[in-house]
Amino acid sequence: MTERYVITIGRQLGSGGREIGQKLSGRLGIAFYDKELIRIASQQSGLKEEFFERVDEKKHFSLFPGILGMRSSVTDDFFSNYYLSNESLFRIQSEVMKKLAAQGSCIFVGRCADYVMKDEKECLNLFIISDLNDRIRRIAASHNITEGKAKDLIERTDKGRSGYYNYFSGKTWGAAESYHLCINSSLLGIDETVGLIGRVAELRFGLAPGNR
Repeated sequence: MTERYVITIGRQLGSGGREIGQKLSGRLGIAFYDKELIRIASQQSGLKEEFFERVDEKKHFSLFPGILGMRSSVTDDFFSNYYLSNESLFRIQSEVMKKLAAQGSCIFVGRCADYVMKDEKECLNLFIISDLNDRIRRIAASHNITEGKAKDLIERTDKGRSGYYNYFSGKTWGAAESYHLCINSSLLGIDETVGLIGRVAELRFGLAPGNR
């Protein structure tokens, strides 16, 4: 049995990837990190959350400007005249993720986690997709918007996630060769998808069936 392992989840907007990650976390009894990483990175670095939010994958990520040109009142003199680059912030967040992974088994959603964890021997990298109509309905309901607006949001968000991932990892977002397992959550539904991934994790890491 593997004592410590990491699961990473890349996902299309509206595919249910975050919900799958949360439920998988409960099934396996391990930590779950998504947007919490921004707060933790802020706390550990002493930088405001807005620095990390500007280059978060959920935003419309752009390579330009590569330099953010933001300053924080909470930073020390070293940062007072220093412009934080996208790469610097990504590096800080990546180090936070590595520290968390070293502390115990966990699940990371998004943020190039499979690339950040590339040196982890015990790792399972997933990518979740879903049929477009299912994605549109899920986002329209969760954001209380029309299906037309939901489709636009999906297109913008996926474009941002793709740009973020491709830039920092040098790989292709959503391409099968970038992950161990790609699955369409529309095929089985959220709960059965969690069950399937849970079984794969049990086999991959030598866990007892139904491990908590």
